[in-house]
Amino acid sequence: MAMHERAGQEATPADLINIAQLTSAYYVYEPDPRNPAQKVSFGTSGHRGSALKRSFNEAHILAIAQAICAYREEQGIRGPILVGKDTHALSESAYLSALDVFLGNGLEVRVQTEHDYTPTPAISHAILTYNKEHEDVCDGVVITPSHNPPQDGGFKYNPPHGGPADSDATKTIEKYANALLSSGLQGVNTCESEDVLEHPALVFCDWRRDYIESLTRVIDMDAIASAKLKLGIDAMGGSGAKYWRQIAEHYRLDITVHNAHVDPAFGFMTLDKDGQIRMDCSSPAAMAGLLQYKDQYDLAGGNDPDYDRHGIVTPTHGLLNPNHYLAVAIDYLCQTRQWNEQVAIGKTVVSSAMIDRVVAHNGRPLLEVPVGFKWFAPGLAAQTIGFAGEESAGATLLDRNGEVWTTDKDGIVMVLLAAEILAKTGKNPGQYYDQLCQQHGTSYYRRVDTASSTEQNKAFAGIRAYKVKLPQLAGEAVTSIATKAPGNDAQFGGIKVTTANGWFAARPSGTEPVYKIYAESFNSDEHLTAIIEEAQQWVSGLLSNE
Repeated sequence: MAMHERAGQEATPADLINIAQLTSAYYVYEPDPRNPAQKVSFGTSGHRGSALKRSFNEAHILAIAQAICAYREEQGIRGPILVGKDTHALSESAYLSALDVFLGNGLEVRVQTEHDYTPTPAISHAILTYNKEHEDVCDGVVITPSHNPPQDGGFKYNPPHGGPADSDATKTIEKYANALLSSGLQGVNTCESEDVLEHPALVFCDWRRDYIESLTRVIDMDAIASAKLKLGIDAMGGSGAKYWRQIAEHYRLDITVHNAHVDPAFGFMTLDKDGQIRMDCSSPAAMAGLLQYKDQYDLAGGNDPDYDRHGIVTPTHGLLNPNHYLAVAIDYLCQTRQWNEQVAIGKTVVSSAMIDRVVAHNGRPLLEVPVGFKWFAPGLAAQTIGFAGEESAGATLLDRNGEVWTTDKDGIVMVLLAAEILAKTGKNPGQYYDQLCQQHGTSYYRRVDTASSTEQNKAFAGIRAYKVKLPQLAGEAVTSIATKAPGNDAQFGGIKVTTANGWFAARPSGTEPVYKIYAESFNSDEHLTAIIEEAQQWVSGLLSNE
């Protein structure tokens, strides 16, 4: 898809959503449960939609929250439920709706003090901390559409292992929620006339303090402070802005925080590659605001609104490709953390093969799974995965003692890890990656989005590797064609073709009418272009036959 003519430019008033209109639509618009586009639908990380499209409205959240109550009862989850929210406009409304139902069902509900915002990793950390100390375990909800545009809302469930719920759980919750929608919300319990914001069953917790004071478990904060690094952070108006300020104060770090104020329209953003406002900290267009300051800092970073993603900016390399930083982090951690030698490194099937080479060089097991952090959560909880990362700039790791830190993506820790790497090695992550290329070869990696229809995206599910043929790709013999991830033999919803020096994978987007082609070459950029062009033709023909 072509780059928008205004990509990377500051948003104008004409680009901003009408917050009052959006909030009104949340309460006034009624979804049609017979319309698939307006039903509850859990993707890789929860239900997402927009009130203006009748896909994220009060009825959806009341139904999902009640469905979670039913699921908790089935699973014997008797502890409190932890509820966090980010700074999207619809998150505030959905937060009130969720509290109404959870409290109406007699649950103990824990929230951040003063009903403040909470990053995804802080909820995961809080779940794990609570469950380590209590027999009746807790679970949690994070109200966020991640980096999606301002008009979107999102609602995701994290069970007692602290990470994203698996497909069995989300399918059950989705089924119950849609049944409630179809029944006109009969069976949904609410607080009736009680004030949910001051309900006696609410327990206020300072998760921010707990998370920040625990950071020394996972990051060498003393090394960062001793190096006297000058750090810049683009808070992107998100849920962790106060975290960065408190981290700077607590550890006496020189951190300048940009865009720390909450603006539900996200009017301070530069437009993403498609001309939309999207808080994607892995996108050069969306990060253009921070990039203009890159020479003022030893290292800079950004996080999306719920802080499960990271973007790393260096004065020498600008915004790093997420795959490059994952490879750097893995190599550094393998050499500095005294984890059990059997602890594996997790990656997704569409992440760079540079990771494979780095992991093999360090003699650790590699676990390659489908896209979606839910595949990593059980292994992180069991401490059999030491680092887990996605190509879309989301990752987390075990702490310095090899114990679980979070089982969901942690954008704050990944930025701090970059600072630790610089402090301990004298190289920023971009310079460190150049060193990896000298060791393992230069990677040329690119993702291309292609406009598609709902039917085309659904057709990916019917593709099976044994049914398709492709002898050659970009002048090389094809060595494998797969629709399952080698780490757990699970279908990843697409197809991957590999040669000796390159590969491509194609899979549909879970939230947009596009399919994505990921490709990599260890030969040249020209070879990568050839892989992509042949992949586009082959995938187009494949979908037309499904």
